[in-house]
Amino acid sequence: MPQLLRQFSSFTGVGLVATSVHYSILIGLVELAHAAAPPAALAGSIAGAIVSYALNRRHTFRSHLPHRRAGGRFALVAVGAAALTYLFMTLFVKVAGAPYLPAQVATTGIVVLWTFLAHRLWTFV
Repeated sequence: MPQLLRQFSSFTGVGLVATSVHYSILIGLVELAHAAAPPAALAGSIAGAIVSYALNRRHTFRSHLPHRRAGGRFALVAVGAAALTYLFMTLFVKVAGAPYLPAQVATTGIVVLWTFLAHRLWTFV
């Protein structure tokens, strides 16, 4: 399997695992601990990001950069991804009048490609 395809496949799998961690913590805190949804979502998001960083660093990109350098870059890419999500959702929903769920699907596709390339070409290099 070509390296680019292997990396993208791994990146997608890591994303699914990280999302599962995020949602599991969110649901567990809300349903079992009766926590409010916003802080529960934040806790899940942070845990998912940690899982994503660790698995992508080790398995997807096989990076040996120090955590201080790669972790900082990972955080910047995550902030950029959040900004892109906000931008594209605003363009699709507010400007173009698209329904929010199809807009989110399209936005997710764009952001996944952007984050993959950013991590491949900068974060873990």
